[in-house]
This record gives sequence, C-alpha cells and structure tokens, in this order.
Amino acid sequence: MASEHVYPSHAERVEQLLAAGGPLPIVTAGDPVLRSGAEPFDGQLGPALLARFVEALRVTMRAAPGVGLAAPQVGVGLQIAVIEDPATGPEEVRLARGRVPQPFRVLVNPSYEPVGADRAAFFEGCLSVPGWQAVVARHAEVRLRAVDEHGHAVDEVFTGWPARIVQHETDHLDGTLYLDRAEVRSLSSNEAIAARWAQPTPEDAARALGFELP
Repeated sequence: MASEHVYPSHAERVEQLLAAGGPLPIVTAGDPVLRSGAEPFDGQLGPALLARFVEALRVTMRAAPGVGLAAPQVGVGLQIAVIEDPATGPEEVRLARGRVPQPFRVLVNPSYEPVGADRAAFFEGCLSVPGWQAVVARHAEVRLRAVDEHGHAVDEVFTGWPARIVQHETDHLDGTLYLDRAEVRSLSSNEAIAARWAQPTPEDAARALGFELP
C-alpha cells in the first residue's frame, strides 16, 4: 500500500521559511496557495513564532517594496497580513488617490464591509503578479474588523488608498487576486504605466484602452 503524503504543519512551514534568513520568497500567480483560501488563525503558531513570522513579513514587504503582504504570498495559508504605507510620491497623485501614511500594523482574521456606495478606480499592482498593473474599482470606504498579533480587537474605518490596501490584502486571504476584480482591458505592463499612464487618475487610460470607470 502506498504511504500517505504528510504535509508540514503551518508551524513547520514557517520554521522552514525563517531558517533561510532575510526576506522571504514571494509566491507568484499560478501557485495554488494564492487561490486556496487561508485558514483562520487560531494559535497554529505559538506567540514567539508568530512574532518572528510577523517580523519576517515586515522585512519582506519593505524589501519588495510593497505596502501590504499576506501570509499566502509567502506560501503560508493562514489569515495573517501586514500593511504599511509611507505614502511617498508626487503630491498630486497622493491627493487624487487619498493616499496618506499608514503605520505598520498586523491584521489577523480580517474582514471588511463597505461604508456607503462610493467606489474609486485606480491602477493597482501586486507583489504576486510582478510587472503588471490594472485598474480596479473598489469601495472608497470600508469598515475593517480583525485582531492584531496580540489578540486585541481592531474595528476601524479606512478611506481612500488605505481602504484599497485593506481590501487588497484581505482579498488575498480569501484566495482572490486583484486581477479577479480588475478591468481586463486596462492591464498594462509597468513600462506602459511609466510611459503612458502615470497621471493621477486613469481617465486617459479608460478612453484609450476602452474600459468603463464607475
């Protein structure tokens, strides 16, 4: 009789990743872990290991660089994500997007719901889909519920770009990539973005590429 394959536990997987040191390798589109839906966190990592994993996520996010990173993006199917945004870049772009600095924070078992009916559409990218961006219409304001790495409740309303980050990272934990919500005709390489679509809003891209904005 064939022996049954034994998959490593989440803790074993995290220990293996941390043993290599430095930023963690980021999983890219096509890996099933990004589509499986993550398991709710319920102590699968002990407090010390969780703290080490959170720090590794922070190091990896900053090195990429990115403004958010979810555990499945490093191959760990747990509902844990980190976000942080220094909100750099041209002021005109930051104002158009409602992009304001966000401190580093950990989101465990997050969920969001829209506040109001307003939606905003901007180009968006993902560390797991390198080299490409697409326009995604998202809720302009959301209420986030989660706990942090210490088990303290998080219940907060986010608007503008921070709301987009929260939705993007929480979606990762449900097995959803930003491409699932994107205007497919807007899909553009980073080179095309830099050359053609660096404007604060995607109106020009919508007209030229033939897609609708909300």
